[in-house]
Amino acid sequence: MDTLVDAVWDGRPPATARTQVAIVIAALRKTFKTEGVTEDIIVTAHPGYLLNAGGHSVDAAEFGALAAEAEAAVRQRRSEDAAKSYARALGLWRGPALAGVGGRAVEEEAARLEEMRLNAFDDSTAVRLGLGRHQEIIPELSLVVRENPLRERTLHHLMLAQYRSGRRAAATESFRYARRLFIDELGLEPGPDLQELHDAILRDDPSLAPTVPQHVEVASFLAGPGPGPVPSELPPAVAGFTGRSRELEALDLLEAGAEGRRAPSIGLITGAAGVGKTGLALCWAHEVAERFPGGRLFADLRGYDEHHEPAAAGEVLSRLLRSLGVSGEQIPAELEERTRLYRTVLADRKVLLILDNVHAFSQVKPLIPGSGACCVLITSREQLEELVTWPSEARVHLGLLPGEEAMRLLGRIVGDDRIASARADAMRLVELCDRLPLALRIAAARLASKPHWSVRHLTDRLSDEWRRLDELSQGESQVRASFALSYRCLPTEAACLYRRLGLLEVPDFAVWVAAALLDVDVLEGERLVELLVDAQFLEVVGLDATGRLRFRFQNLLRLYARERAQDEEGVTDQWAARDRVFRTCLALAEQAHRREYGGDFTLLHSGVVRRHLEPAVTSELLAVPLEWFEAERSALLTVIEQAAALGMDELAWDLTMSMVALFETRNYVDDWRVSCGHALSAARAAGNRRGQAAMLHDLGAVALRLRRLEEAETYFAAALELHRAAEEEHGVALTLRNMAIIDRMRGDLEAAMARLQVAQAVFRRVGDRSSEAHSLNNMAQIELDRGCPDIAIRLGLEAVSISESIGEGGARGIAQGTHRLARAYLAQGRFDLAEEALLRVLRIVKEKSDLVGLAYALLGLGESRLGAGAWQKAEHTLVDALEIATRINSPLVEGQIHLVLADLYGRTERILDARQHLRDAQQIFEVVGARPWLERVMRAQEQLALLEVSPVRHRSMFHVEHG
Repeated sequence: MDTLVDAVWDGRPPATARTQVAIVIAALRKTFKTEGVTEDIIVTAHPGYLLNAGGHSVDAAEFGALAAEAEAAVRQRRSEDAAKSYARALGLWRGPALAGVGGRAVEEEAARLEEMRLNAFDDSTAVRLGLGRHQEIIPELSLVVRENPLRERTLHHLMLAQYRSGRRAAATESFRYARRLFIDELGLEPGPDLQELHDAILRDDPSLAPTVPQHVEVASFLAGPGPGPVPSELPPAVAGFTGRSRELEALDLLEAGAEGRRAPSIGLITGAAGVGKTGLALCWAHEVAERFPGGRLFADLRGYDEHHEPAAAGEVLSRLLRSLGVSGEQIPAELEERTRLYRTVLADRKVLLILDNVHAFSQVKPLIPGSGACCVLITSREQLEELVTWPSEARVHLGLLPGEEAMRLLGRIVGDDRIASARADAMRLVELCDRLPLALRIAAARLASKPHWSVRHLTDRLSDEWRRLDELSQGESQVRASFALSYRCLPTEAACLYRRLGLLEVPDFAVWVAAALLDVDVLEGERLVELLVDAQFLEVVGLDATGRLRFRFQNLLRLYARERAQDEEGVTDQWAARDRVFRTCLALAEQAHRREYGGDFTLLHSGVVRRHLEPAVTSELLAVPLEWFEAERSALLTVIEQAAALGMDELAWDLTMSMVALFETRNYVDDWRVSCGHALSAARAAGNRRGQAAMLHDLGAVALRLRRLEEAETYFAAALELHRAAEEEHGVALTLRNMAIIDRMRGDLEAAMARLQVAQAVFRRVGDRSSEAHSLNNMAQIELDRGCPDIAIRLGLEAVSISESIGEGGARGIAQGTHRLARAYLAQGRFDLAEEALLRVLRIVKEKSDLVGLAYALLGLGESRLGAGAWQKAEHTLVDALEIATRINSPLVEGQIHLVLADLYGRTERILDARQHLRDAQQIFEVVGARPWLERVMRAQEQLALLEVSPVRHRSMFHVEHG
């Protein structure tokens, strides 16, 4: 009763709640009687009621049973039966579950049932696609995708069905529409499965062709048992084996292609330690065992056994021959003779051979039968490249378990109810185990053996990185021991690289990082990285923006690498390895900044000695400096944090300053602020005044970019004091220049001009031409604010000239100076010259992917078109500018765009729109404290009020001056 009351009234029941429930129960009983049910369906059972469903059916329960029946048919490869069961299950639905019933508990249950329906629909669709029914399922798929546009698996099925039905254009359009929706709704790209399918469709990948289901039933009397006994040596299948349906389907090709072949079918399952290679092999072998009437053989070649040497081929051949009925005295002593006899015995048999834990191709070469009716399935942590030229039907690389499959594995061992009741904690547990089956089984076994533990309790224990491997290495199954077996097989240099990679905290890396860790050239670093990839210690992330491959650890393997480094590397060697990587990062970042700006401009440097890569490698990496910054962004941010934590304060603040080109151009203000914070803390701990000043200056620049003027002023004042104390003339000038911007925004033009003149003299003296040009641009803006466009043009032309003299790296300054010239032309009413200048700015900022510059350039272009009377073009341009400004969180330019749009709508008598944009502009300028802009909004609102009283078509309602 308490549960019912709580469900109906959500914890706020009236005094008559129990009575009302009793009335409703009575009405339900009457309804059942009216429908002809004679027995009591609802009976009173203290402390509430019991639904007595005996002899009757409940649709939700029937749906679940049919779905389970279908899943069992899928596992047994009975696709037709599975399709029928799914159709019956889905046919029970008549619209949304529990429609018309309210309450939190009911809504949660309805959501759960709907998710079950969609999962069953997706599973059913996969079965029907496998049966070649791609054309008939498109209408139903299209409807479900329209209702659930962010459901990736359903969209994947629709695209594949469209492609297989000859509707290639429709499939690509489905992807493009979904991609726009994902970006707009979630800010994310579609997942890798969808992107890979889209790429495969574009290149007409043969693997997408529809498959015709084959029902191969070979009676044992057709194959014949052959001479001797029929061995059946398969170990038991792994209990609770979960998922891997795609991999099992791939392995089915082995048996399907065996008939009529001259050479045996060979499959290879590769993957990291603990990923479930043996489990997959045995699961498949048991499913297809009856199709191999000649026998099922199994051999563990002990390629990664710490207690035994790897099994020799001759030893394995001897055992296999005995299993096939050959007596000991008939087995030849020589390996070559044993191989001949082995292949002769298998010549007329259809046999399945599982070769587990293979370390090298030399172990298996003599064990490959000569008969085309035989199948060989190999598991290995190595790629066994020699098998590439051998006839092979299936090569399966096992990655980590998908999240839901990992959850099902936990549920099968721990209990579905226990996992479902703590789903969020269980999902966290899955990630802490890296979705690695071995780790998941160990964690699940611990929970199953300790029913008094909550899932969260184990999750909390595993959250401590220093204890995680300990927690997962208890009892007979041990994650650490599994990793150790592979680690001992690594060549010396590869093992050294592996453990030193564990010293870094970067999320991923390129091969030049490996070279720095070992102090070798990049080609040698690449060779060793590939060895680690082949041995399943690293995984390939993909190509970065520079076209270089990036690599990463699984978390557990990273933790093991760190353990090895601490046990096997001295403290001095650990420090030196990290130091080489960090100094190489700094050298590359400094070079990238120099190439982007055309020189070592706009920043300060520490005395850290750089470590340079080979010149050819550096040139290739930094061909497009901003793209290198983008590719290494996450790694560089981690390096700054790690260097600061290690007390490497000089390197931390220098690297932060060297990344300003990326932070500013791509508007990564959060990254900028966090990095400054780490470096500032390190500089303060070290008593480093120069480093503190540099980071306080950059924190002020971040606040200024966000138009938090008081916060920026505080940072700049502190930076200025420290720069002067350290006698850092260049730092003083950089800080004065930014303080002048605050003065101008507050309307104090005299103070702003005075600071800029002091700063410019220093820039000229120290040779910082980029900052000199930037100061001239700010002076030009002040002259515009004073109403002197002629002087502004002269200053702008001088700034552009200086930037052009820098060369290719002066593009940023050229864009800024040309933008200022355009502003002066706008002030003079020379709209054609303004548009020409702004189009040049647009070309530069688009090439640099400078979104802030793009927003300002589009704003100016919209104004020039508005001034020229091209109102429709102006509106389109300004709307584009507003979209960019809101996306990049740049409030000042956003407020200015609102102000100009208000002007446009005022001229075209769209008064309500004009008023709304003025309100938006006012709110923004109030937040950032831009008083001059607030005054312009006030004047515009007065003009708008006059316009409402006495409208005059095509007349500007106010004059807008921009900075």
